[in-house]
Amino acid sequence: MTTTKVSPLAANRAGAERLARGLGWFSIGLGLLEVLAPRWLGRRLGMEDRVGLLRAYGARELMAGAGILSRERPTGWVWARVGGDALDIATLGAKVRQGGPGRRGALVALGMVLGVTALDVLCGARLRK
Repeated sequence: MTTTKVSPLAANRAGAERLARGLGWFSIGLGLLEVLAPRWLGRRLGMEDRVGLLRAYGARELMAGAGILSRERPTGWVWARVGGDALDIATLGAKVRQGGPGRRGALVALGMVLGVTALDVLCGARLRK
C-alpha cells in the first residue's frame, strides 16, 4: 500500500473548502427558516414586528449559501457571510439591550451567531491563502 503525502497548505485548503460547503448548507437551512417561518422565529426572538426584516435576512442567507455552493473557490461568498453576521449581531444585540419578551431567545441566538461568525472568519482566512 502506498501513501501519498499531502502538503499542509493543500490539506488546509481542502479542509477550508469542506467547511465552506458546510457553511453554505447552513446558510440554505437558516435562510429557508427565515423566509418560510419568520413569524415563528420572530416570536422566539421577541421580534414579531420585524417579519419583513427576518425575510430579507433569509433571502441574504439563501444567496450566500447558493453562492458558496456554486463556486469552486467561494472565498468572496464566505466573506459575504461575515458581513451578514455583522448585521445579525447588530440586530440581535439591539434586541438584547432593549429587553422584554424574547430577550432570552435573542441572547441565545446572538451566542450562536458569534460562534458561526468565528467559523466564517476562520474559513475565509484559510480560503484566502
